[in-house]
Amino acid sequence: MDQLLSPDVNNLPIHVGVIMDGNGRWAKKRNLIRTNGHTEGLKRGKEIVKAASDLGLKFLTFYTFSTENWKRTEQEVGFLMNLIHKYLLSNFSFSKENNIRVRILGDKTRLPDFVQKDVNEIEESTKDFTGLTVCLAINYGGRDEIIRSVKKMIAEGKNPDEITENEISGHFDFPELPDADVIIRTGGEKRLSNFLMWHSAYSEFIFKDTLWPDYHKEEFYSDIVEFQKRTRRFGAVPQ
Repeated sequence: MDQLLSPDVNNLPIHVGVIMDGNGRWAKKRNLIRTNGHTEGLKRGKEIVKAASDLGLKFLTFYTFSTENWKRTEQEVGFLMNLIHKYLLSNFSFSKENNIRVRILGDKTRLPDFVQKDVNEIEESTKDFTGLTVCLAINYGGRDEIIRSVKKMIAEGKNPDEITENEISGHFDFPELPDADVIIRTGGEKRLSNFLMWHSAYSEFIFKDTLWPDYHKEEFYSDIVEFQKRTRRFGAVPQ
């Protein structure tokens, strides 16, 4: 790693969220079909997971497939589901080698049966790994997660007076997931797109023009360094 891009390992973010945008545009620029961009983007995802693991990060969340992505063509959605399937099937040995735990965020019930089986198996097989936790947000929407949390509390007969922030987050897909310290979005857009709406209340944001398939670990480390330069006040006045 270039010394100039080396993050301070004593001041790392706990949770990094990543919106992997730009796969389709990357393919279009090369006169390729969109699915080629998704395939190349998967390679970048694995590279960034390894970089985060080597750095010693605790939580890394990828916006893999949103609740709005069902609006895409049936062909592209089918390709993405099969790409997720292949990734999860081939990922166990990589996770074991790097002590990586995998968790899934999102409503699993709408996923194809074979993908539901895959996500359950990868969560179960990696549950005891103690290194980096990689969260894959699949059929995920930040608002949807909050709505599903509220519905769970209603089903449990919660008294409105008992409902607190901890109660709401305690009914999320992965209650132990801490708030995101920083969210990185590639592809040039500057919005959250319904990603980690609850967890991003005090996140720092880093928006990159780089298309996701061109985003490599050196740029990831540089963005962690950028985060470490920020002063986080959480609504208070710094001393």
